[in-house]
Amino acid sequence: MASGSQRFSIISDGLPTQLPDIDPDETREWIESFDTVVRTRGRARARYVMLRLLERAREQQVGVPGLRSTDYINTIPPEREPWFPGDEYVERRIRAYIRWNAAVMVSRANRPGMGVGGHIATYASAASLYEVGFNHFFRGKEYGESGDQVFFQGHAAPGIYARAFLEGRLTEDQLNGFRQELSHPGGGLPSYPHPRLMPDFWEFPTVSMGLGAINAIYQARFNRYLLARELKDTSRSHVWGWTTSPSSSTATCSGWTGRSGATGRSSRSSRHRSAGPAGMSSR
Repeated sequence: MASGSQRFSIISDGLPTQLPDIDPDETREWIESFDTVVRTRGRARARYVMLRLLERAREQQVGVPGLRSTDYINTIPPEREPWFPGDEYVERRIRAYIRWNAAVMVSRANRPGMGVGGHIATYASAASLYEVGFNHFFRGKEYGESGDQVFFQGHAAPGIYARAFLEGRLTEDQLNGFRQELSHPGGGLPSYPHPRLMPDFWEFPTVSMGLGAINAIYQARFNRYLLARELKDTSRSHVWGWTTSPSSSTATCSGWTGRSGATGRSSRSSRHRSAGPAGMSSR
């Protein structure tokens, strides 16, 4: 207590502070008003009101902590998410096998006498995104459609190879030749998506880092052009891209906010067989 005012401990920009409540009655009225909105209009409406108040506070230079994250425009709140459409246990087990094979592939490439290594954690951290995409979102080029265009994150290539191994499209000997295109007997696997070396597997190059994200944006714009000019029906095609490169952040943000059609997340699921690299289909 200080001069009859209550003090509440809060965290502001990561630093604990003590702020006095100089008008408890007014504070109570604001809290009761907020509780009423939650009770009568729901949590979504209450959250919107709070975000608008924070936005207004920044405009008035009140000095409230900035938001650390923002909403995706095309996502929905958790309470509106439908039930998982597949067998979650089976998909989780398959994902674990792919993660393991990808890690072992990179580890073997880093063995004594070889030492070419690779990126061991990139796919491990993104496996859920890729597997949900493969199983439920990516569209193949079957049934006369143009299908989706998937710009795989280059450093996640070991995971895509590991998935192809489970599908029987690559052999163990090929996995053992990761990053050894010339030295491995019979030829090895390129480090990153390489359509010239593997034209039946990869569709787009995505390395050096940032290339995939920028190309995804322009691919989406080109799809819109083809549709608008009635040159090709791309209305059901989606473009998927991943990036972790700061060098492409400006162009990427520009493309997203420009509504180019490049899709990072989607709530639509595909009934078609999912598109693998180079548009090949996999169940």
